[in-house]
Parts: sequence; structure tokens; C-alpha cells
Amino acid sequence: MHKIKAAIIGSGNIGTDLMLKIDTMSDTLEMVAMIGVDPDSEGLAIARSRGKATTDAGIAGLLELDEFADIDIVFDATSARAHHHHDAVLGAYGKMLVDLTPAAIGPFVVPSVNLGNGTMPRNVNMVTCGGQATVPIVAAVSAVTKVHYAEIVASIASRSAGPGTRSNIDEFTETTASALERLGGATRGKAIIVLNPAEPPMMMRDTVYCLCDAASTDEITASIEAMVEDVRRYVPGYRLKQAVQFEPVGGNSPIDIPDLGRFDAGLKVTVFLEVEGAGHYLPSYAGNLDIMTSAALRVGERYAASRNRAA
Repeated sequence: MHKIKAAIIGSGNIGTDLMLKIDTMSDTLEMVAMIGVDPDSEGLAIARSRGKATTDAGIAGLLELDEFADIDIVFDATSARAHHHHDAVLGAYGKMLVDLTPAAIGPFVVPSVNLGNGTMPRNVNMVTCGGQATVPIVAAVSAVTKVHYAEIVASIASRSAGPGTRSNIDEFTETTASALERLGGATRGKAIIVLNPAEPPMMMRDTVYCLCDAASTDEITASIEAMVEDVRRYVPGYRLKQAVQFEPVGGNSPIDIPDLGRFDAGLKVTVFLEVEGAGHYLPSYAGNLDIMTSAALRVGERYAASRNRAA
């Protein structure tokens, strides 16, 4: 199978981990260029040691590389603000963009939920780490019964939150909440992120709360467990931390949903997740970053497969 040539913008933790994943795991993608802005970044040094073309001149430097004309897909692991500029520049060249920032210019993609076999848009957005971990669970509940409200709390190690993550906190909450609604099927979504400074660093933990219409708890549990197995196909460290919990809502214990009013007849579903990283470049506790690079790799390979079919 012909390998599709790829470049990564962003030589930080996410970009470097993604490069190693492509090099060691992909039969359909060939990583040929790493783009950064810090000439002393470890990511650029590793890329050079692996024979990649590199530049510390950002997007302008990418355009000047000899390899640029042959690159079909570009992964953006920078920031939401920078991605708007990168999209405008690369759009003129027709490059496929996989956006690992919360910019949300293109449609959301969570591989286990909506990565189909049709034509992919030119720019797709990987939501957020919290979205990749929790949207599948909300979608699994929505497949069984109506979800009126979904709230997620993503707790990550402070040491795994780099400058990009910290500068994108507002975009994280907005983008994740939107994905809970648009992909997860919730009428209303809310997202919270917690940077935990504990030492030793904690693994990524995600808590998902759904307020939904009454339905078979066995069916909801089965749907969630099947979805977890789907995610584990590309994120092996993704798992349920404990059994799915159910609590009836009604009578003297109604819950007020922001902008929707009182919820007083149905179920509260609570799901506890843990995401352990694969350790390709990042430490195992950085599951928040690993789930993003793993999902992005899945999307890139899906794009490469479609290009090969069309050839």
C-alpha cells in the first residue's frame, strides 16, 4: 500500500509523540517533516535524528521545504489561535488538516463515534482530550435513551499540561461541551477540566454524568462497555475504572438543568474512566495527550486508506 506523506506542526509533547506513533505503528502514513518555532526544542532534535525534514520557522518554513509539495496531510499540534492561521495558509494548497487544537474550524471527529467510510472534509477537529475520552460514553448512552444533560470532569496531571493546554482552557470547555451535544447526542453539555498537581502525577481520570430518560440499565451498561472496547482498539489504556452507576431521579429529588429546567423523571448515569498512556514518548500518566495522538493517528490512517482506494 502506498504511504501518504505527513507533516506535523508543533514540536512539543503532542507533536513528538504523534511522530513516534506514525513511525512505529502506521503502515499507511509516512512522517516526513516536523515544524516548530523553537530551534532548541527536543521534538525537532528527535525528528532530525530520525531523518525528517525540520524547520524552526513555523508555517512559513514548511512552505519552503522541498518535501512540501508531496505532503498530503498535516497534523496541527499547536494552539487554537495558531490553527486559524495555519488553516488559512494551507487551505490554499489543498492540504488535509487534522487539528489537535480546540480551534474547531472543521467538523468534530471522535473515531469510535463518527469516523465513517465516506469522503473526509479538508479540515477535521479532534475536539479535546476530554472530548475524545467522554463523548463516546455519552454517545453510548444516547444510543439507548434520550440524554437531556451530560456533564464531564476531566482530571489530568498538572505535569502533563503544557503551555498549549494551559492557553486553551477556555476553548477546551467550550469545544468539549459542544461535542457532547453534537456528537454525544446530549441536549445540553458541560465540561470541566482539573489540573491536579499531585506527586507522583495521577493518570487521566474522567467522570461522565448523564441525566437521561428511564431505560434498561442492562442495555445502557452493555452499550457503554461495547463503546469502551471500540475505543480500546486505538487507545489500549482506556478503561472503565468501576462499574457503571445508576440513580433514579424523581419525586423529592429533582435536578435543575441549566437553561433546560427541572429534570424529575429518569436516570442519572455515572461513569468513571481512566486513560493510561502508551509511553511512546510521553509518560504513562499523560493519557490526556496519548488519547489525542492515538485518535489523530486513527483519523490520519483513515484518510490514507481513502486516498489509496481512490488511486
